Amino acid sequence: MIRYAVTLALATLPAATQAQQKDVMADISALIDARSAESAQTARQLWEWAEVGYQEQKSSALLQDQLRAHGFEITAGVADIPTAFIAEYGSDGPVIAILAEYDALPGINQDALATRSPIEGKTAAHACGHNLFAAGSLEAAIAVSKWLKRSGTPGRVRLYGTPAEEGGSGKVYMVRAGLFNDVDIALHWHAADENSAAARTTLANRSAKFRFRGVSAHAAGAPDKARSALDGVEAFNMMINMMREHVPQQSRIHYVITEGGTAPNVVPDFAEVFYYVRHPDPTEVDAIWARLEDAARGAAMGTGTTVDWEVIHGNNPLLVNEPLAKMMDAKLRQVGGITYSAKEQKFAEGIYASFDKPGLPLGSQQEVQPYNISLGYGSTDVGDVSYATPTVGLRTATWVPGTSAHSWQSSAASGMSIGFKGTQVAAKTLTLAAIELYTNPELREEAKAEFDKARGPNYQYKSLLGDRDPPLDYRK
Repeated sequence: MIRYAVTLALATLPAATQAQQKDVMADISALIDARSAESAQTARQLWEWAEVGYQEQKSSALLQDQLRAHGFEITAGVADIPTAFIAEYGSDGPVIAILAEYDALPGINQDALATRSPIEGKTAAHACGHNLFAAGSLEAAIAVSKWLKRSGTPGRVRLYGTPAEEGGSGKVYMVRAGLFNDVDIALHWHAADENSAAARTTLANRSAKFRFRGVSAHAAGAPDKARSALDGVEAFNMMINMMREHVPQQSRIHYVITEGGTAPNVVPDFAEVFYYVRHPDPTEVDAIWARLEDAARGAAMGTGTTVDWEVIHGNNPLLVNEPLAKMMDAKLRQVGGITYSAKEQKFAEGIYASFDKPGLPLGSQQEVQPYNISLGYGSTDVGDVSYATPTVGLRTATWVPGTSAHSWQSSAASGMSIGFKGTQVAAKTLTLAAIELYTNPELREEAKAEFDKARGPNYQYKSLLGDRDPPLDYRK
C-alpha cells in the first residue's frame, strides 16, 4: 500500500530523483516501523495516565527519559512550567522544531472498546488524542536525529514538550518567553478521523472564570437576608445567551457552571461560571469579550452580588503557510493512509454504528483528503507558535472516520491499534517533511517570505491572555 503510494507520488520526477526519494522513504519507514511496538507502548501509557493540563508530571518525565536515552539534550521546566521541556539533538544548520502535546481532557473517560464503557474511578481521558500526538512527535524526533547523524547533515531537531493545550495555552507562555525565536520551521500534527495536510486555520479564543459572591442565608427562613451568587451566574448566562443573536456569524461562545452551591435550602454565597469566546479575528474576540465583562458587571449589580474574573487562556488563530502546507501534503501522499486488520475493521464498524450522520465513510482512512484552504472551528495554542515562526501541520486517521474530537469514540480509538497506526503515519510524514526542510534551502526561504508577508511589516506579537503567569492550578 505504502510502496504503491510512493510510486504514484514520484511518477513525474526524474529517474535519479525518484530512486533517491524511494530510498529515503524506505529507510524512514523501516526506521519508524522498527520502533512501532515502543511507540504504541508510549501512546498507551500516556492514555492510561490521562494527566490533565499542567499536571502531566509522569507523561512529561516519560518523554524526557526516552529522548535523553537517544542522545537529546533536555532543558526541563521552561517558561516557568514544570511539565514543559525542550529536547535538542544536533548542531549548526537549520533548527526544525517538532511540537508534542500530552494533556488529557477532564470530565470524560472511556475504555478502548467499541461500545460506551466508562472506566470506573477515572476522571479524564485522551479524547483529543494528545497521547498519540506525543508518541508520534517523539518517534519523528528520534528518526530525524538518526537521519542527521547518518547523513552528516548540519542541523538541529528540537522537540518541544508543550503542556496544557486544552484550555491552558502552554505554548503561549513558551512563545512569550522567546523559546521559538531561533526556530526556522515548526512542525506539528493532530489526531483526527482523516488523513489531511490541507491548510486549515483556526479560531482565536479567550477564556475566563467569572466568580460571583453574595450572602448566604436560610433559603426559606430568611431569604430577604440573602443575595444569591448563583442568581448572579444565571443572570449573566441569560444576558450572554440573548447576546448570541447579536454577534458576528462566525463567533462561538460556550460555558459551564463550575460551582453553583451545594444545598437548595442554603442560598449560595459563591458561584462560578467558566466561559470561552472564539472568532477567526482576535480583534473580534476582544470586542465580544468587552461585552461579556459588561454583562458580568450588570448581572452582579442586578442581583446584589459582586463579581471578578480570571482570564485562564487565550490563543491566536493559526497562520497558514501555503508553501509548507503543500510540501506536507506531498509527504503525506508519499506515506499514504491506513489499512485496518480484520479485528480493527470490526472495532471500526462498532464505533461507526454509534454515529448520527457521520461526515466520512468507513474506508476513507485509506485515503488522503484533497488539499484545500479552510477555516476550522477549533482553537489551538499552535496559533501563537505560527506567529513566532513558519509553522505547518497535518492530521492523520487515528480515529474511525466520522469521529468527533472530545468524544468517547475518539478516546476509545486513541487507546488501541487504530490510533497507533495513525501515529506511525504522522511520524513518517513529519520525518520526511523535516528532511525536506534540512535539504531544501529554497523552500525554507519561500516559507519565511510567506510568513513575513502574512504577518505584515509592522507586526507586533500580542498574547490574548495578557501578562498573567501560567495557571498551573486551573485543572485542580
